[in-house]
Amino acid sequence: MKDDAYYIRRCEILAEEAAAKGEAPVGSVITEGDVIISEAIEASKDKNDVTCHAELEAIRVAVKKLGTNDLSGCVIYSTHEPCIMCSYAIRFYKIKKVVFRHTIKYFGGISSPMPLLTVKEVPLHWSDVPVVFRLKSI
Repeated sequence: MKDDAYYIRRCEILAEEAAAKGEAPVGSVITEGDVIISEAIEASKDKNDVTCHAELEAIRVAVKKLGTNDLSGCVIYSTHEPCIMCSYAIRFYKIKKVVFRHTIKYFGGISSPMPLLTVKEVPLHWSDVPVVFRLKSI
C-alpha cells in the first residue's frame, strides 16, 4: 500500500510542472483507497481565474469522475496547506483527510487566523473536521 509520502512526492512533481508554466508551485492529488482519482496543478494564471488553485482543480475532476458531491471516502494531498477558499471546498465536499507539506501564514485553512478547515462551527451539511496532517519530511 502506498503511504502519504508517496502521494506528497507526486504532488511535488506536479508543483514543478506548475512552476515551469509560471504558476505558483502547487500540486494536488486526491485518492480513494489506494487509487489516484484526480491530480492537478495550480492554474490561476493560465486560466486567468483565481479559483483555479491546484486543490480546487483536483476536486473539480474528482467530483466529475466519481459523479457525486460526496468525497467522504477521499483524501486530498497538496504541497501546501489549503487556503481558506480551498478549505471551504474540502469541508463542503466532505473530504475525510488532508495531508500537506508547507504552511501558508496569512490565508492557510489551518494556521491562519481563519482556520476554516478545523473549526467546528460550520453549516450542518458540511463534514466534520477532517483529519489534518502536515508531512514535514519525506
